Amino acid sequence: MTLSVFVALTLTPALCASILRPTDIGAAHGSGLLARFERGFGNLSARYQAIVRRLLPYENRGMLVYLALLVLLVLMYVTLPTAFLPEEDQGALFALIQLPAGATLERTVDVQKQLEQLIRADHDSVDAVLSVAGRNFIGNGQNAGMTFVRLRDWSERRSEAKSAPMVAKRAMGSAGAIRDASIFVQGPPIIRGLGTSSGFDLQLKDTGGVGREVLTSARDRLLELAAQDKRLARVRINSLADQTEFHLEVDRAKASALGLSIADVNDTLSSAVGGIYVNDFIDRGRVKKVYIQADAPYRMQPADIGNWFVRNSGGEMVPMSAFAAGSWTMSTRSLERYNGASSIEIVGEPAERVSSGTALQAMEQLMAKLPNGVGYEWSGLSFQEKLSGSQAPALYAISVLFVFLCLAALYESWSLPFSVMLIVPLGVIGALLAAWSRGLSNDVYFQVGLLTTVGLSAKNAILIVEFAKTLHEAGADLVSAVLQAVRIRLRPILMTSLSFMLGVMPLVLSRGAGAAGRIAIGTGVFGGMLAATVFGVFFVPLFFLFVQRRLARPRVA
Repeated sequence: MTLSVFVALTLTPALCASILRPTDIGAAHGSGLLARFERGFGNLSARYQAIVRRLLPYENRGMLVYLALLVLLVLMYVTLPTAFLPEEDQGALFALIQLPAGATLERTVDVQKQLEQLIRADHDSVDAVLSVAGRNFIGNGQNAGMTFVRLRDWSERRSEAKSAPMVAKRAMGSAGAIRDASIFVQGPPIIRGLGTSSGFDLQLKDTGGVGREVLTSARDRLLELAAQDKRLARVRINSLADQTEFHLEVDRAKASALGLSIADVNDTLSSAVGGIYVNDFIDRGRVKKVYIQADAPYRMQPADIGNWFVRNSGGEMVPMSAFAAGSWTMSTRSLERYNGASSIEIVGEPAERVSSGTALQAMEQLMAKLPNGVGYEWSGLSFQEKLSGSQAPALYAISVLFVFLCLAALYESWSLPFSVMLIVPLGVIGALLAAWSRGLSNDVYFQVGLLTTVGLSAKNAILIVEFAKTLHEAGADLVSAVLQAVRIRLRPILMTSLSFMLGVMPLVLSRGAGAAGRIAIGTGVFGGMLAATVFGVFFVPLFFLFVQRRLARPRVA
């Protein structure tokens, strides 16, 4: 924009003097394409002027229609789904694989092989698959794994059925046949470093010091409610599931009375269950290590521990069951804290055709049903989405105020800029209609388009208001000045509007990498410019008359 201003002030006058030539008046009466276009556009300008002449007497009714459109604008803006960023096809997916606690690494690898076969079956969209066992974004463990999927180039996936979300949907449907594990196929986060996957990220916090048991109970209740909400999908904890542990309680008094020390008991347990290195020996010239461990049939069940014996200080063998008792307990694999409070991370995704803003609202409604002392905070992309949503109204207000102050300085008037700024809401209506018709959300990209619409809408109004103001100051009455302005300035209005809309058409029809962001910006700007042009050519004359007759003060010579 800075460069365009510089060119307009320096090069454009020189180009006009060197390129433009006097027009042959008789050429407009010829039979060529240009002559026919000029005659057609002249007739269009005359008809447009006649329509405006008939509308001007109904100035008050026109303002009532304008107020109705403002009400429509508010309703559309409130009901338009919100989001932070659109879901982009990044050409890659990944699958989180989680087996039951205690599952072996062999079971995890077997599940990954089955999943790879199912994903590779979609060979038209999938290029390569790589699996890693023993860990994932949730944590490390033999029952955890990840599978990375690289999709084919966007040029080979032009149809909607081959897009990353559709590939992930088909993969999730196929993975449902694998009953041995929980599998979630999804895309990477839109912004690297803000979370580990797409979707929302909520931190369930112990804000009242209610304890881990109450927090865990609230977590289970929240997951139950989320599973019943049709606006949410695949809501889960972002940590390894709780697992069962065998807790062995040693009665120290009994052990001491039997002549045993805790060190003796620990040595017996560690050597029998886990194995212990004791020595080396030489076998055919090679040094090999010697380990001792209880034979497999005698360490498979918890009851086997009672059959082990510990040698006491007197050299006697004392059975473990004489001083120890075992029980099963549930254990948390990780204890998390967020901003100083115990927390559990909950992640999930919006249901199909549901925006992320709606999903966040649904989770907040479910959180209100949890007991007192349990709170929440948004993190990752969800935190940024809530932050950007709260700042948007102030951003729009500051932008409109800035444009208004610039116009006030340009016209040296506080009333005349209102004639220009009143068209801005009508341009915003067009942007909202365009976004609604294509199923888009009110995200950051669309907000950039709305801010652009503010300037573009004002630009069209300025073309009429500036000319009518000049004619009125030259002595013409208001109605004559407006009618002459609308006829003469129709050409530059249509010329600039059509050229801009055609210029953003590649964004509207964008495909491939980063297409979602370009579509959001292009659709908003295209719809806003179209509405500002269609509404502006009829409403701006009414705005100018309304403001000049009621707000403008006569100049003092």
